[in-house]
Amino acid sequence: MSSPLGITPDDSLRQGLQSRHISMLALGGAIGTGLFVASGATISQAGPGGALLAYALMGVMVFFLMQSLGEMSAYMPCSNPFEEYGSRFVSKSFGFAAGWNYWFNWSITLAAEVVAAGLIMKFWLPDVPTWIWSVIFLAGLLALNLFAVKAFGEAEFWFASIKVIAVVIFLIVGVLMVLGVVGDGPAPGFSNWTIGDAPFVDWPLGMLSVFLIAGFAFQGTEMIAVAAGEAIEPKSAIPRAVRTVFFRILVFYIGTLTIIAFLIPYTSPELLDASAENVAVAPFTLVFKLAGIDAAASIMNAVILIAILSAGNASLFAATRALYGLGVEGNAPKIFAKVTKAGVPIAATAATTVIGCLCFLAGPKGDGAAYTVLVAASSVAGFVTWIGIAWAHYKFRQAWNAQGRSLDELPYKAWLYPAGPIVALLMCIAVVAGQYYVAVNDSDTGGSVSLLLTTYAALILFLGLWWGHKLITKAPSVDPKAADLSPVAAASAHHDPDRVG
Repeated sequence: MSSPLGITPDDSLRQGLQSRHISMLALGGAIGTGLFVASGATISQAGPGGALLAYALMGVMVFFLMQSLGEMSAYMPCSNPFEEYGSRFVSKSFGFAAGWNYWFNWSITLAAEVVAAGLIMKFWLPDVPTWIWSVIFLAGLLALNLFAVKAFGEAEFWFASIKVIAVVIFLIVGVLMVLGVVGDGPAPGFSNWTIGDAPFVDWPLGMLSVFLIAGFAFQGTEMIAVAAGEAIEPKSAIPRAVRTVFFRILVFYIGTLTIIAFLIPYTSPELLDASAENVAVAPFTLVFKLAGIDAAASIMNAVILIAILSAGNASLFAATRALYGLGVEGNAPKIFAKVTKAGVPIAATAATTVIGCLCFLAGPKGDGAAYTVLVAASSVAGFVTWIGIAWAHYKFRQAWNAQGRSLDELPYKAWLYPAGPIVALLMCIAVVAGQYYVAVNDSDTGGSVSLLLTTYAALILFLGLWWGHKLITKAPSVDPKAADLSPVAAASAHHDPDRVG
């Protein structure tokens, strides 16, 4: 018998996501404010060369992480992968902390996305307070996430498709502008790559600061693993998504940054820096204005708004599934494990929405400052998640080998093991550690101590939860020979044939 809220005794998610949904969910989650809004800041801080190098190196790291995640999630799909894999192969305490960190990560990212959406609205209605738009958009995302997962996946597919088309158009127009075919002025050539301190500005501090923004931009690629728990055919859908999504994202980011670097000098006051208060006019819109297409600039801003809301939609989905998984495993109140008849974890969705709302309403004075703080906090949380992925995969393979299992049993095998997860792990640790240098040397902030605490809040939370749980429960590290390698996860979804499209 269901409750008045429609919560059923069968507390399980529903398998309603097809391969195209999963690919677009990961693509949509990764193409948001990191590309459309924050991309200008990277060139402003590090110069064109520093920004591109930072994104390229970050791309290599994410490639290895995608390989690791693809191997584990294709074999054992679940909706709480970071808690599940951490608990199975590292320790119960590590999985506990990883699950809560992932929820924290995407709750903060959700807040960043709705703040950016409100800021974009200033393009048309500059006198309306940003927080009003943020609340309205957050309410809309909540409503969308209360539908069955197939409806959510379909909506995200079309949202993501719109922004993919927009990026492709931007790249085409940008190339024509670089060549001098479009626009009123002459072809810029390499002039913006040689002015001032370009191509590498404020080396190496500039590039170190960009690593965090680049990490924020690439976050979302790991949603493939989250979606695996609600995929119809995860053993085929996950490998297909891993092979295609990463390269599309890398091309979009590198291509976009290259176009912006050619067309707008890093010294331009319109390019966003880390302390900018106005992020309403994004680099994409500026490029179309340079092309002399004012109407297209307004349309592009609408596309950017859709893109940001799409990324916010994916953020709410990821955070909700993390909290649901914590409830299923007994690491959060059981109410968060309850689902509606449509398979929606309604309590987890509502709680995540409330936290996202509190995060942006409690932000510092100044919309741009609120966005910057949220990006910094969520970026380090994302790196902590990636550290967990690399370490869990390394331990997974250790367990696999220790128990004499054949690699032929895996639906998808990661490339370059063990080098891949080791390189990714070391790069993640280096970037997180490097943010200390960035914080204490940043003269534009209100105080290095406050920036340091904001930047490392997620890391402090993760370590506190990990060690606190270990201290209380005395949970031992997992012995590779005794690790649970069964393919069925505790929080897996149930297949609903009525929802297969």
